[in-house]
Amino acid sequence: MYSRLWQIIKDDSKRTFEVCGQVGNTNAFTNKTYAMQRVGMSVSCITPPVTNKTSSKDLVKITGYTKEDGLYERLLSEYREITMRSARDQD
Repeated sequence: MYSRLWQIIKDDSKRTFEVCGQVGNTNAFTNKTYAMQRVGMSVSCITPPVTNKTSSKDLVKITGYTKEDGLYERLLSEYREITMRSARDQD
């Protein structure tokens, strides 16, 4: 079994991705992605194993997607805006 996994977030509407890092447990990362999907954002994530072929984040490629630095932070900011707006609307 693999002990380290890549955290990769994808913006499916803009066809971009970012490699966020390596972890042993991806629960928090995938839960945050599912939360973004529940509010209507077009995002997805993948957590492939770290192998010799993908030992560096620069070696990770996703067909049909281009790399975007800062994507995860942008998506988190957008998610915060959406949740804050829905909280204000319920007042």
